[in-house]
Amino acid sequence: MRLPDPNRSRVVLIGAGHYADARLPDLPAVDRTIDDLAAQFTDEYRGIVPESHCTVLLNNGDLRSIGQRLRTAVNEADDLLLVYYAGHGLISGPRHDLYLALPDSEWEAPDFNSLEYDKLRRAVLDSPATAKLIILDCCFAGRVVTDTMAGPEERISRLEVAGTYVLTSAHRDQVALALPGEEHTAFSGRLLRMLHEGVVGGPELLTVDDLYQRLKTTMAAEGLPEPLNRATETASRIALGVNHAFAAMAGPELRQRHIAAVEQGKNGDWRAASEELRKILDEQTRIMGAEHEDTLRTRQSYAHALGGAGDPVEAAQSLRHLLTLHLRLLGPEHEDTLRTRQFLAVNLGEAGYRAEAIGMLRILLADRGRLLGGDHEHTLRTRHLLARNLTFAGETDEALALLRQLVEDRRRVLGADHPHTRRAERDLGALGGGN
Repeated sequence: MRLPDPNRSRVVLIGAGHYADARLPDLPAVDRTIDDLAAQFTDEYRGIVPESHCTVLLNNGDLRSIGQRLRTAVNEADDLLLVYYAGHGLISGPRHDLYLALPDSEWEAPDFNSLEYDKLRRAVLDSPATAKLIILDCCFAGRVVTDTMAGPEERISRLEVAGTYVLTSAHRDQVALALPGEEHTAFSGRLLRMLHEGVVGGPELLTVDDLYQRLKTTMAAEGLPEPLNRATETASRIALGVNHAFAAMAGPELRQRHIAAVEQGKNGDWRAASEELRKILDEQTRIMGAEHEDTLRTRQSYAHALGGAGDPVEAAQSLRHLLTLHLRLLGPEHEDTLRTRQFLAVNLGEAGYRAEAIGMLRILLADRGRLLGGDHEHTLRTRHLLARNLTFAGETDEALALLRQLVEDRRRVLGADHPHTRRAERDLGALGGGN
């Protein structure tokens, strides 16, 4: 079980929601379905391919253009090739072959103005891709996995080519549904929901077969047409995304590991702490996404740990990037944003950029005093860090004034025996300002 290689994979999304033939009713849900599938499959954190590797052919009636762009994707795919169609399925000819309707398709004679499924199938099977996946969300789609003269559950051998998987939204003679009031088609909407929200109790990665089994159960329970599938060899083991519901189980354990790693660093072993935090960060990014609050907090701790392990320059670079994310996602007054600013200032100071660190800490001290109050532990901590950086920069008079006030405030707020009070007293004594 694995995710596809995004650089060696291609996705083709074909859809027709508007038709010239009055006997083919428009399917407005198809437009939204194709747009949202493209967004899902190309999402920076949840997707499987970059946007440049996803071909969208929505309401395109030019068979020549469709063929050219399909062949390009087919030939470029080396790992996963996924071809998805949503629209009307039409039947024609003595063999009752399946045609995929396009905007100019005709209900009675689709042969010359529709995408013939067998041509699509042959193009896919000619691809060098390791795994080939066709998903059809249309009426009569089940004909591609069942004999045209057989019962709906009888499999045939026409797709017995290594590495293929076909998933259809309905049995051979069933009508696929677009339910009133739903933004997507019934089948694709439920598939999108599973990809976006995950499957409770499912594995970390959702393979196409995991999705098929859950779709079959879900749609049967809702009284909707049940999907069909056909797979050969290992195609069913390719994953279409991370199971985001898996985070509900993995999250607490990873948070506990995060806490333990930070404590390990505070006890003096920042190098081992940074290595563990790197592992946790990788797992959280994969399971929860790069912008999940747990992932961002671990990224913050990991960057700070790099500074503790002796690399404040790399720590500061990582914290600058993280600060941009925090400002966008959380806003300038969120405590995580403020903490990132403090960690950045600390590591800039340790890297030798004392003036920049002092400037950042002055602004941060004012912000924390305004938001939290002058006696809050975070405000006091920022004041202490400013005093230390002033000391290293040779501005001892201001550092002495800050430390005298800090000692007085910490004795009053925390008590004379608190470790933070004693540390402030030691720093004050080192500057010759002790009692």
